[in-house]
Amino acid sequence: MNHQTMKHVLRTGFIAMIAAGAMLAAPRGSAAAEDPSAMEIVHHANLVSYFQGKDGRARVSMVIRDKQGRERKRLFTILRRDAPDTDDLANAAYRGEQKYYVYFHRPADVSKMSLLVWKHLDRDDDRWLYLPALDLVKRIAASDKRTSFAGSDFFYEDVSGRNIDLDEHKLIKTTKNYYIIRNTPKDPGSVEFSYYDAYIHKSTFLPVQIEYFDKKGQKYRVYKALKVENIQGYATVTQSSMTNLQSGSVTTLSYKGVKYNRGTPEDIFSERFLRRAPVKHLR
Repeated sequence: MNHQTMKHVLRTGFIAMIAAGAMLAAPRGSAAAEDPSAMEIVHHANLVSYFQGKDGRARVSMVIRDKQGRERKRLFTILRRDAPDTDDLANAAYRGEQKYYVYFHRPADVSKMSLLVWKHLDRDDDRWLYLPALDLVKRIAASDKRTSFAGSDFFYEDVSGRNIDLDEHKLIKTTKNYYIIRNTPKDPGSVEFSYYDAYIHKSTFLPVQIEYFDKKGQKYRVYKALKVENIQGYATVTQSSMTNLQSGSVTTLSYKGVKYNRGTPEDIFSERFLRRAPVKHLR
């Protein structure tokens, strides 16, 4: 990734946020704040990517565009609730269990469909999908976590995050603004990629670009954070994309109405609410 590309990724909202001083602290326990270890970088990046606040909500607009320029759109709401009561790195908040609830509003063919995810530390995550047309709750197998989410270029695992213990992490390069971490699966047969490189911004520890390489060493998927904003003191990605270099398809996600620490009750994250949407908390 060249410097001009990175400047384009960060220019909307991000520079203003840094100028205002709304940055997260450097990882604790590092010998020097500007030179943390690979694991400290990964821990902090996981925290700011998936664990900011006790809970969160966002309205997400998804646009899937194929190489011919044809578009499909989705509109859904994501609710998240963390088990940890703190964002403190010293208390390993980045390793806590989580629950996710995703409810689809539009279009008609996915309306009222919902997804429930329980993230675990010591075993595979649990995932359930409710299909309203069949009034059926379907269990998503652990082997399907690396498959398309709602027909997009994002995978199920991209939505709720990959367990950091599943990969080996190595700091392969440091630039003026970025740490570049290579992540290699401990069980290569369980995934379709051979490794992925994450470009993590030094000030916020947000991954602003992730490049996935296949078994032949060819880059085939690219994630980009297109817009970052300061919301309630948290550096938050409010627009992102995933590109499939093999098919030419690109999926863009735009996040609106993002809120943290809403006090979302835990009982929402259950099979009962897959069939009966918690309307109050989706607004």
